Amino acid sequence: MGRVQDVEEQSTTFSDGAIPRVVIVDDHRLFRSGVRGELGDAVEVVGEAGDVDSAVHVIGQTQPDLVLLDVHLPGGGGVEVLRRVLAQHPRIRFLALSVSDAAEDVIGVVRGGARGYVTKTISGKELADAIVRVADGDAVFSPRLAGFVLDAFSATDAPPVDPELDRLTQREREVLRHIARGYAYKEVAKELFISVKTVETHVSSVLRKLQLSNRHELSRWATARRLV
Repeated sequence: MGRVQDVEEQSTTFSDGAIPRVVIVDDHRLFRSGVRGELGDAVEVVGEAGDVDSAVHVIGQTQPDLVLLDVHLPGGGGVEVLRRVLAQHPRIRFLALSVSDAAEDVIGVVRGGARGYVTKTISGKELADAIVRVADGDAVFSPRLAGFVLDAFSATDAPPVDPELDRLTQREREVLRHIARGYAYKEVAKELFISVKTVETHVSSVLRKLQLSNRHELSRWATARRLV
């Protein structure tokens, strides 16, 4: 991925000189540690969480300026965190940080209330700049992802929600896309930072929900809906 849209060399503090207070929400502890290390003292990390319930609790307790939010989380995903937190704390800003660059993931969290979405290939400096901008009220998206948002919110003839796709969780959709692209289970596990067993479980769930028999049918189904 290239640079975050319109992110230039700039200060990582608010206009009043304050450092943003941030909660990091991601279900991988090592990734959270890595993000904390990359950000250094550009922000003040006031809390971390690895699932929906703990995220809602930590955010409510710490009242951060911004939440750095993964899209795929145990307990309902990033959209569920947005729904529960913003109902009580509408001033808190959210910036999605995910391995996924799928249009439905981007659009889902933006509709849920996130002010930006960047992928996990972003550099530490770019991420710090994006955090400050979103915390200050700007909207920040990785260049390719910005087009998804513009298309989704400007289209007057947007297609209806696919009831079959809507049965799948966000993580199942992500596994589905990788399998449909021809990834082996081991490759999917590496890409998504999950175990091979977890990949197998998700694939079985997708096949059951969509009433498909094998990964070849799954690939045809995904291709027909332009998910690949």
